[in-house]
Amino acid sequence: LYRKDFPYRRFFAMFLFVTMLFNGGLVPFYILYTQYLGLRDNVLALILPYLLNPFYVIIMRTYFTQNIPDSIIESAKLDGASETTILFRIVFPVAMPVFATVSLFVVMVYWNDWFMSLLFISKQSNVNIQYYMYRTMLNIQYMLSNAQVAAKVASTDSPSETTRMAMAIAGIGPIVFAYLFFQKYFVKGLTVGAVKG
Repeated sequence: LYRKDFPYRRFFAMFLFVTMLFNGGLVPFYILYTQYLGLRDNVLALILPYLLNPFYVIIMRTYFTQNIPDSIIESAKLDGASETTILFRIVFPVAMPVFATVSLFVVMVYWNDWFMSLLFISKQSNVNIQYYMYRTMLNIQYMLSNAQVAAKVASTDSPSETTRMAMAIAGIGPIVFAYLFFQKYFVKGLTVGAVKG
């Protein structure tokens, strides 16, 4: 999409932009994944919905447009480089910051997601850890708000704020470690479109 010689560039850019603004809604989304794709109680139902996000495609297109001049591509073609050689030897090495930024965003989306497990997974062996934490939080809130259950639990140790804090650490810990590996690329990738001076 960043190449000016791509013939349907404007059409696909507009197509991506429109899909960012409008979607079919939750019911058609659920019907598509359960009836047509048959992904009920399948781990692919946790992977496919977030596999391609038009926002990330637009971020990458903007980065490529600003950081890979057309003159480099043209000079590579004059030197006899094929499209594959240009992609792997020119574009990919320059694009490492945006790849790292988008990768971190994708990791965060997958790690924090509990909604797809709620929608598509009924087998407890296939749900992710965020869904377990979500269910635990709901159970704690139910026990603390229901007087009869709270009276029964009062004789034993009821879950306190320490349980919630432990779940918060379990939820954010891997993302903090992932950020350490992506940090040097992340800051550079976030400045896409910023004023350079």
